[in-house]
Amino acid sequence: MSDAFTVLWTHDTCRALRRSGRVGERPPVAFSGAHSSLPAWAGARSGDEVYALHVNRREVFVVSRMRVIDMERRDCCGTTPATWEDAAYPGHGDWSMLGAGGCGATAVHVDATPVRFDAPLPGDLLARLTWRNRRGQTRGLKYVVDGRLEKSVSLQGFYRLTPEAADELAEAVGSVVPLM
Repeated sequence: MSDAFTVLWTHDTCRALRRSGRVGERPPVAFSGAHSSLPAWAGARSGDEVYALHVNRREVFVVSRMRVIDMERRDCCGTTPATWEDAAYPGHGDWSMLGAGGCGATAVHVDATPVRFDAPLPGDLLARLTWRNRRGQTRGLKYVVDGRLEKSVSLQGFYRLTPEAADELAEAVGSVVPLM
């Protein structure tokens, strides 16, 4: 059975996506890292769903829903860098803002929905979202006040959703009108 996760994309990442004209396009890759500058996609396997979230003005948006294909370096990634000055993933230069230059970055090939910033999650859903850790303990989203997120700290990282929360999030994302 596949799992579902959330990952928070920063304002810098989302700004770079907008600036480079990636809104409406499907990312073929995301990046995991060993350093705190990039979320480590620990526990994700082929077939798992990952919801890239963004918080703007206390609203939470699903920027893209990604299904993990693999976490291997492929021909599409380009040549392996010979020196530290070389680009880590020259084949994915169009999507480098997703963390290609991060410390210890590894490519995660994905089948994704188009990048978008126009559909916030319903506030009542935020209060019901839950995540579980490897020991099976669950936690909710902190700092939700009147359906709005006051602080994004409990979203920062890569976290496994509970099956119930994953179903609700999938339903919410599925009900969003597709981009034209």
